[in-house]
Amino acid sequence: MPDLLVLLVILLIVVVIWRGPKTIPLIGNMLGRGVKEARKEVSEIQKDHDTTSGGQTPPAPPA
Repeated sequence: MPDLLVLLVILLIVVVIWRGPKTIPLIGNMLGRGVKEARKEVSEIQKDHDTTSGGQTPPAPPA
């Protein structure tokens, strides 16, 4: 896990040098919108799945 953190910090430094500090909020905004849309789609799929299955959980397999 610490390796991932180090990689993210290095990536952030490279982005700041390459694009400039003014674009960091724009990148964060785009990522936030993407996560929001993904969550919205997942909730719609779950709601659609619940309505088509009648809200019932599938029966447990015999033991």
